[in-house]
Parts: sequence; C-alpha cells; structure tokens
Amino acid sequence: MIKKILVAIMIALPMCAIAQTKIGVINTDSVFQIMPETAQIQAQIQEKAKMYDGEIKKLQEELQKKYTEYQELDKDATTPESIKQRRIQEIQELDTKYQQFIQTAEREIQSQQQKLIAPIREKIMMAIKAVGQENGFSAIFPEGVAIYTGNDVTDITPLVKLKLGLK
Repeated sequence: MIKKILVAIMIALPMCAIAQTKIGVINTDSVFQIMPETAQIQAQIQEKAKMYDGEIKKLQEELQKKYTEYQELDKDATTPESIKQRRIQEIQELDTKYQQFIQTAEREIQSQQQKLIAPIREKIMMAIKAVGQENGFSAIFPEGVAIYTGNDVTDITPLVKLKLGLK
C-alpha cells in the first residue's frame, strides 16, 4: 500500500511542477522593426548598397561595351581569329571580375548588417530576460516556433516593448 502511494506521489509531483510552469512567447521581429536604431541601420546599409550599385553599373557598362565591340569585330571577315579569341578571353575575364565583385559586395553588406544588428538584438534579449525574471516565466520562446500553444501561454511582446520604452 505504501509503495502504491509513493508511486502515485512520484508520478504526480512532476505533473504539479509542469502545471506551475509559466511559458511566454515573443515576436522579436515586431520589436526589432520599431526600434529607433533599426531605421538608422537600414539607412547605413542602403547607403553602402548604393555605393556598390554604382561600381556594379560601371562594370556592367564596360562589359556591355566590350561585348558590342566584339560583335562588330566578329562581323568583319578580315579580322584574324586570334584577335577574336583574345577579345572573347577579355570579355570572359571581365565577366569573372564582375561576378566576383558582386559576391564580395553582397558579403560585405551582409557582414556590416550583422555587425550593426548585433547590439540591437542583444538589447532585445536583455529586455526579454528582464521581463521573464520580473514576471516569473520558466521559458520564453519565439512566436511561431511551437507547433501548438494553449491558452495559458502568455505573449510577452507588449511587456518587452514597454521595457524598451517602445509603443
């Protein structure tokens, strides 16, 4: 009889602990979008992208010019095949440089964006932790991660916005 009572207590005890667990969800993207620093970061990224766009357009124009010259040269039957081959090689080399420059520009823009976003993400994470501690949450998950959330899950997005002084 005592064993049955102990087994029942052993089974019920974890269930009581789970029932007292307070779980929250947060939409970090909505918080991130209204942070004042976000607009500044987007402006900086757009400025850098414009700079790269100018260089990319110059390379495109140069590539198009070389290709047009080659087409004219190719129509001329008196042009030696070795000159045509050299022009094709120049176009291919220029195209390779063009593609490499685009990849480099994308990497640099992405790197700068990650570097600028990191402090904002850290600020949001600190606010989430503070709200979690102040309100006794056992766990806080990003919104949309859980397959199912019951009625007892609290959306803490408004609390985090309040903690950060956002509307």
